[in-house]
Amino acid sequence: MIRFAFRARALPSVALAFSICAAVFTVMSSSASAQSPIVLDTTTVVATKTEEPVSDTLGGVSAIRQDQIQQLDARQAKDLFIATPGVWTQTRADDPGQSINIRGLQDFGRVAVTIDGARQNFQRSDHNADGQYYVDPELIGGADVARGPVSNIYGSGAIGGVVVYRLKDAEDILKPGEKWAVESKEELSSNKGASTTLFGAARIGDNIDVFFGGTFRKQYNYKDGNGETVPNTGSETWTGTAKITLRPAEGSTIKLGYTQYDSSFNWGQPFVSDLGFLPAPQQLNDIYATAVKNQIANARWLYTSPDNPLVDLDANIYWTRTQYDQTKVDGIQPTDPFLGAFATAANGDTRTFSIETAGFDVHNTSRTDTGPWKHAVTYGVDGFRDHVFTAGFDTGFTPSGTRTVGGGFVQWKANYSSWLEVISAVRYDSYNLSGGGFESDGSRVSPKITVGVTPFKGFQPYVSYSEGYRAPALTETIISGIHPAVPNFPFLPNPTLMPEVGKNQEVGINLKYDNVFSSGDSFRGKINAYRNNVGNFIQLVTVPDGAAGQGGQPCVSPAVLFCEQYQNVQHARLQGAEFESMYDTGSKWFAGLAASYVHGRDLDDHTPLATVPPYFVTTTLGNRITDRFTAVVRWQHVGAKPANEIPTNNSGLFAPVGAYDLVNLYLSYQISPNALAALSIENLLNKQYSPYMQVWVNDFGPAGAAPVPFPNPGITVKGSLKIRFGG
Repeated sequence: MIRFAFRARALPSVALAFSICAAVFTVMSSSASAQSPIVLDTTTVVATKTEEPVSDTLGGVSAIRQDQIQQLDARQAKDLFIATPGVWTQTRADDPGQSINIRGLQDFGRVAVTIDGARQNFQRSDHNADGQYYVDPELIGGADVARGPVSNIYGSGAIGGVVVYRLKDAEDILKPGEKWAVESKEELSSNKGASTTLFGAARIGDNIDVFFGGTFRKQYNYKDGNGETVPNTGSETWTGTAKITLRPAEGSTIKLGYTQYDSSFNWGQPFVSDLGFLPAPQQLNDIYATAVKNQIANARWLYTSPDNPLVDLDANIYWTRTQYDQTKVDGIQPTDPFLGAFATAANGDTRTFSIETAGFDVHNTSRTDTGPWKHAVTYGVDGFRDHVFTAGFDTGFTPSGTRTVGGGFVQWKANYSSWLEVISAVRYDSYNLSGGGFESDGSRVSPKITVGVTPFKGFQPYVSYSEGYRAPALTETIISGIHPAVPNFPFLPNPTLMPEVGKNQEVGINLKYDNVFSSGDSFRGKINAYRNNVGNFIQLVTVPDGAAGQGGQPCVSPAVLFCEQYQNVQHARLQGAEFESMYDTGSKWFAGLAASYVHGRDLDDHTPLATVPPYFVTTTLGNRITDRFTAVVRWQHVGAKPANEIPTNNSGLFAPVGAYDLVNLYLSYQISPNALAALSIENLLNKQYSPYMQVWVNDFGPAGAAPVPFPNPGITVKGSLKIRFGG
C-alpha cells in the first residue's frame, strides 16, 4: 500500500481560493482528452419498479453511480447528495448517523431509506433527527432518489420520497473475463482522519460469484472553519460485508448477503455554564460513550422467463437490526447539591435503544403489446414488522413496542408509439401498532396517475398526481415522561393520532438532447414544480398547563407551564421547484447545475413547518485534462434560514442560520488501468458554517442566550490511492 499525507492551512482569502481554481482550469483548457463521457443515461427502477433511463422517468428522480461517487470522495453517505435537488440531510457532529430530508419531509419513515432492499427504520428521541441510518460510503455501489410520493408502489409511509442504496457486489470489482479480483483503497485527511478499504471477488465457474471485504475509518476530533477543534467529533468505524450470487438456471439469479456496521464515539457536546446561582460554572450537557451496530441480511430472487414476457419476478426478504448502546461518562450527577434533581443518571449508568425490522417485497412485471401500445403491468405485495426495544435510564421518549405495516399495489405503465406515456397505479396500505398499553390501526387506498407526452424529440413534459399514506410511529403515539434537562416539561402520549396522507401534484419537463453544439456531446435536464398537501400532518406541539391535548390527555406542568405532544395538523402544504442538469462534450468538458427551493406551511394557523430546508444551488465544472487526469470543482450556495421561517409553537426549536458558500475541488490521476490516485479539497474557502437543523436553541441559558451550533469541518485535504489486481 502507498499512503499520501497532506497538511493544509486555512486559505487567507476568497480571492486566493478562486485564483487557485482559475489556475487549475487554465491548465485544463490546454489539453484535449479521449476519455469517455459521463454516463448521462443511467437507468433506475426506483420510480416504477421497471428499468428505465433517469432522463425518461416521469418524476423527480436522480441516480448516483460509481463515476460520480468517486468524484464526491464522501466522508459520510450524506456527502453523495450535494448536487441532488430536493435532498437535505440532518446530522450531528458527534454522531456518524444521518437523516434524509426530501422536499421538507423527514423523520419517522416519511422518507423510506433502504440498504440492499432492507428498510432502515431506526429512531431514538433526542436533540437530533427522529430517524437515522448508518452506512459507510465506501460500501455504496449506487444510490437512487425518488422525490415525493411519486413512488408510492415502493412501500408504505414514503410521503416524502425514497432513497435506495445498493451496496457493492462482485460486479463492481470483477472486469469482464476475470475470475478473481482484489481492490484496496487508502486515504488520509489533513483534518485528522484516515480510512482503509479492502474488497475481494471471485467467479466460480459461470454461475457463482462471491464478494467479501470491509472498511475501517478513524476520525479524530476535527477543526472547524475558525481553526477550533470541535469536541466529540471523532469516531472509529468498522464494516464488513459478504455476498454470494447464484445462477441456478437461465434467467434465474439468487443473491444472498450480510453486512455489518460497527461504530464507537462520544455523543454529546460539552456545555459549561454558570446559571447564576452556582458556586462555579458547571458541565450541564450529558456525555455518553456510544456504540452503534447495524446488521443487514437479505435474500433476493430475480427471475425473468426467457420465453414468457409475463414473468419478470423480483422477490426480496430481509432482516435488519440497529442497536445503540450508551454509557454516561459526564454531566450533572444525582449527588449534585444544586442540580441533582435534573440529573438523568450517574456516570457509569447505561441505556440501550434497539429496533429490529423483518420484511419482504415481492413483485412481478408482465409485458405485452397491443398494436402501437406497449404495456407493463407491475403488481406485488410488501410489508415489514418493527420491534422496538429500549432499556435503562431515560428511554421513555423512545418507547418499546411493535408496529406491523403492509400493503399491495398494481401499476399499469403504457407507451403509445414514441410520444405518449401513461402510468396509473393504486396501492393499499394497512398498519397496526401496540405498546405501553395503547394500540391503534388503520388502512387506506392511495391512487396515482401520470401522463407524459413527447411532442418532439428531446422534450417531454408531464403531469402527475399521487398519494401516499404514513402510519404514526410508536414514539409519536405513546411517548411519555419528563424532559430530563432544564426546562423539565412533560411529554403527552396521543393514542388518537391519525395517519398522514400526502397528496402530491407535480408538473415537470424532461430534456434530452445529443449533438447539441458539437458531434458527440450530450445534455440531460429535469425541471419540476410540485405541491404536496399533507392531511393530518404530525408535529410536536406545545400544550399549555391545565389544558388538554389531543385525545383528552391533560397537561399538568405547574413548574414550567407547558407540555409537549405529537398532534395532527389538519392541513399542511409543502411546495417548491427543482432543477437538475448535466452537459458533457463527450471528450473533455462536463458541467452540471442543480437547484432546489421548498416552502412549507401549516395552513390552519399559517406558521412555518420546522424541517423545511433553505434553498440551495450547486454547480459542477469538470475537465478531462488528459485521458488519465480529471479535475472537478463544485460550488454550492446555501441560502439563509431566518427566524420568521422557523416555527415557535414547540420547545425543540432550531436556531436561524445565515447563508454560506462551499467550494470543493477533486483531482484524479489514472496511474494505470488498475491504480488511481486522487486528491480532494473540501471547504476550500475554509468557511465556518453550521447547516440549518444543526444549530439548536440553548435550553440552559436565559432568554436570548446564544444558540448551540454543531459546526462542520473547515478546509480538509484528502489524498487517496486505489489499487486493484485481477486475473
